[in-house]
Amino acid sequence: MTLVSGFEKIVQADQPLAERTWLRLGGHAQFFATPNSVDELAALVRRFANEEVPVRLIGAGSNVLVRDEGVAGMVIDLSSAAFSSIQIKGNTVIAGGGAKLAHAISETVREGLAGLEPLVGIPGSVGGALHSNSGSRGGDIGQWACRATVMTRAGEILQRQREDLVFAYRQSSLDELVILNAEFELEPDDPAKLTKRMQKQWIVKKAGQPLSHENVACLFKNPRGMSAGMLIEQAGLKGTSVGGVAISQRHANFIEAVEGASSQDVLRLIDMIRSRVAERLGVELETELEIW
Repeated sequence: MTLVSGFEKIVQADQPLAERTWLRLGGHAQFFATPNSVDELAALVRRFANEEVPVRLIGAGSNVLVRDEGVAGMVIDLSSAAFSSIQIKGNTVIAGGGAKLAHAISETVREGLAGLEPLVGIPGSVGGALHSNSGSRGGDIGQWACRATVMTRAGEILQRQREDLVFAYRQSSLDELVILNAEFELEPDDPAKLTKRMQKQWIVKKAGQPLSHENVACLFKNPRGMSAGMLIEQAGLKGTSVGGVAISQRHANFIEAVEGASSQDVLRLIDMIRSRVAERLGVELETELEIW
């Protein structure tokens, strides 16, 4: 029996990952899987765990840099409908971990539920946003979460109640392999007012950031009380490039990749920025970009 015996319909070998990330960079996955149900996912995870093969999860790919040499083990994509449903009952929203965050926001605003609309413009999936506690000046996603269903790296399914959930700046206690779904308790509000508020937030956010079709990524977490973008700018690095990757002229905490760029270019640029900011401003920057 081979490693993928019984999973041939959902597992492919040697699949390119660049096209699945916003930066459009990087090599191939040794195995790439697209399960169609929770049971299928659990069986797959258990098989690879038993064989001690590493498993990763890829969402929208907005905060992932795949190294040029690619990724050993299996990469799982949860874009199937089984992982992306959104149900609203009263003030409660249950969203699949694979659901797009933008979809969850628009659905709750339409239903007159406030809480998630400050996150408009943040890319990615609900699971990814909750794992890293995505947020903006208007708040973060973790403050509204009251329950989550997760899958461990051994394929076990567990419930995490509110008292089990801990959220901090760009991090959470939800560090299992998969967030299958999450439950949020939101607040009733006027849909028209929420829509206007969301549209205003969207305009402000997009005015100061590069557009997603430009092969972009955000690099660093904001140090406490400071802006990573401002620090990079103060270090005189705005517009600096390495190979085919440059710091955005629009927002210095974003990079843009052009044709011919490589993941190694990004890694060299990250090292340059961290070194220069530490040397000139005495601040150690921590990457927000996940490097595989």
